[in-house]
Amino acid sequence: MSRLLVLAAALAITTGAAFAHDSQLSDPQIAHIAYTAGQIDVDAAKLALAKTKNAEVRDFAELMARDHAAVNEKALSLVKRLNVKPEANGTSAGLTKQAAQAEKRLRKLSGAAFDRAYVANEIAYHRTVNQALSTALIPGAHNGELKALLESGLALFTAHQTHAEHLAQTVK
Repeated sequence: MSRLLVLAAALAITTGAAFAHDSQLSDPQIAHIAYTAGQIDVDAAKLALAKTKNAEVRDFAELMARDHAAVNEKALSLVKRLNVKPEANGTSAGLTKQAAQAEKRLRKLSGAAFDRAYVANEIAYHRTVNQALSTALIPGAHNGELKALLESGLALFTAHQTHAEHLAQTVK
């Protein structure tokens, strides 16, 4: 279990570093980061759905896939309506790279070890994304509709973090 905590802590630290790449982000860059972060969690949920046999982990993964996909659909609709093209940046690239590393580690696991690692990853990831939303992305957004979407996402993703923290106590 301590190895899992070290893995979760390392993920939180490296994911946090991904958000530190860009200090002055534009709305198109913020939109790209938010979409990328959501897609990363959809992909992690799909991996969990393919690997887990645990009903609680499966339910959680289904929730992650559904909620993050829905927020991403709203984001795509917003940028289309505003005629804004999301812009790749160092932060979104860093997130993508770190997600690939996390996926590689998770793919090697199975059974309860996978379930624990997946849930620990979700806790660390949501904690980091929620902090980035509240301290950088929301304050940095200039467009009111983008800011509102990010704020509603933060409320939902905070609930996800709490759910994952409770799930971690039952997944042994």
